[in-house]
Amino acid sequence: MNQSRDSHGAVVPIRPLGNPCGSDLCLNGVHIMENIICMKWGAKYGANYVNILAGMVRRNMTRPYRFVCFTDNGNGLNADIEVQPLPELELPEELPERGWNKLTVLGEKLADLEGRVLFLDLDVVILDSLEPFFELPGEFRIIDDWDFKGKIIGNSSVFRFEIGKHADVLDHFLTHGEEVRATHRNEQAYLSHAIHAKGILEYWPESWCRSFKRHCVRRFPLGYFFPPIKPANAKIVIFHGNPCPDRAIKGFVGKCGYRAVRPTQWVADTWRESCD
Repeated sequence: MNQSRDSHGAVVPIRPLGNPCGSDLCLNGVHIMENIICMKWGAKYGANYVNILAGMVRRNMTRPYRFVCFTDNGNGLNADIEVQPLPELELPEELPERGWNKLTVLGEKLADLEGRVLFLDLDVVILDSLEPFFELPGEFRIIDDWDFKGKIIGNSSVFRFEIGKHADVLDHFLTHGEEVRATHRNEQAYLSHAIHAKGILEYWPESWCRSFKRHCVRRFPLGYFFPPIKPANAKIVIFHGNPCPDRAIKGFVGKCGYRAVRPTQWVADTWRESCD
């Protein structure tokens, strides 16, 4: 059995997850292992977010896959989650959090992974099968950001790429970081423009990835009386800004009172670790 190492250097086995009797994908008789990854750094998200994400992935994949978390702290992660060290990226300490660490997955190598990778943010809620995200053609796919329609800005909560094919994007950031940060507010803005410049930027179908804040939360004052809408045909719901999934489950009211979220049962039913 192949082996890897966790964030503390301990050897852990690489176990292909998924249903071995399900719809395995083969090419010329050779089995294809899909890669699904996430990243966790700092203290914003606890280990439970990774464990819950892994559980949602498990329920929505039948073909074998590797689920890998790149992190600076693997404490509390379930034993069936493959843990890899967070790739190093030197940034000025005074910088606000803008997701720049995510660019490190574009390096020439990414641990010992090979082939296609589906990146998922920790705070997404998976409603349906993830397999179409691997089946849709295209060299690079990302969400068309709802807040910047008509502009070249994707939302990198869900994006797919091939390992080693976009190391130039990371290399440019490493050598021109100050210039990039002056031009682009965050990682996903830079990433989108850089991939677009290569002529291969494509978006997921609009209905696949929906925003909880934009497409589910009811407008004022209806949010005080009715729970958020579960979007039809959506495969993944993206939580950007407030609330996060655990707050949506409990209920949430924004600072000025205009964004009210009643306790959301469909999020509670889906955002969970168990397979029951």
